[in-house]
Amino acid sequence: MLLAIDVGNTRIKAAVFEANTLLEVIVFAKEELDLKVNFILQQYSKIKTIAVASVGNLEKKDFSAFENKAAIHYITHESKFPFQNLYATPTTLGIDRMVLSAGAVLQFPNQNRLIIDAGTCITYDFVDSTDHYLGGAISPGIRLRYESLHQFTAKLPLLTKSYPDNFIGNSTEESIHSGVVNGIIHEIDGFMEQYKTQYAKFIIILTGGDAEFLAKRLKNTIFANSNFLLESLNQTFQYNQK
Repeated sequence: MLLAIDVGNTRIKAAVFEANTLLEVIVFAKEELDLKVNFILQQYSKIKTIAVASVGNLEKKDFSAFENKAAIHYITHESKFPFQNLYATPTTLGIDRMVLSAGAVLQFPNQNRLIIDAGTCITYDFVDSTDHYLGGAISPGIRLRYESLHQFTAKLPLLTKSYPDNFIGNSTEESIHSGVVNGIIHEIDGFMEQYKTQYAKFIIILTGGDAEFLAKRLKNTIFANSNFLLESLNQTFQYNQK
């Protein structure tokens, strides 16, 4: 039994796996790491391994308290991945993006894959059918866009995400919702169309905290799975054990 831990920019997501079966997902703040992980290990006494991937500000020493309870495996740039990394600056490529790409290769072999992770940032990663990682794009996520409009203007309010009633906002709040939500929808659809100009066929994987919120509004056929990173972390760990 495996505990997969994804340390993101704003929160931690953990998942318990029995082989490839996802049993439970737990989301918590970084300050709750010790409390939550110890609770999970008590609930699932058969957990023998913890697989960790971190893009946040937690380091290996933050997990040292669990070393006497389970073997800890860190996914890093030195880990094995099932693709050839053609990124011009490979050591700057986020571990989360590498894990997502690994999951796409392992779950969807011999296909072109576009992975879109809609979290704090929206990341786009493309791995072709010959398992070459080509790169992608990074842009601000939904929360960042709402917060930036509030923080860097004098009077715009801080709103929480909501579908706009109309693409023509008839109030300041509706205009913000339209600008943020419709802006992201058009961005994602636009990126998909750009990829279609070079690749006739590819699978689109949408994941991240805002995946379900966005999936209903996108034009293109996608595979939406908010837990794809956790599943990919489990598969990347297994790949490294072979």
